[in-house]
Amino acid sequence: MEKVIVENNEYEIIKNYKNGYNKEAFLNRYTEYFKDFDYVVGDWAYGKLRLKGFYDKGNKNCKELNDFDNFNKYLKENCAFDCSYFVAKRK
Repeated sequence: MEKVIVENNEYEIIKNYKNGYNKEAFLNRYTEYFKDFDYVVGDWAYGKLRLKGFYDKGNKNCKELNDFDNFNKYLKENCAFDCSYFVAKRK
């Protein structure tokens, strides 16, 4: 899997559905807000990349809304049907 370093955080792209991962777009959209999340999910809607942060269940900041175990629910309820997306896991 591809690795990328963003603002001193190393990520591994663990899922790249329908070629949703675009390194340049990810680097351009990433902000300091995402630095503490265990996962960053990027999905494409209307030609624009959206990012969402998730935590592992064991993380003290994990809530139902940002629990990575609910990732599939997020895709189903908040993303365009069968959209391109990627999952970046912080190392």
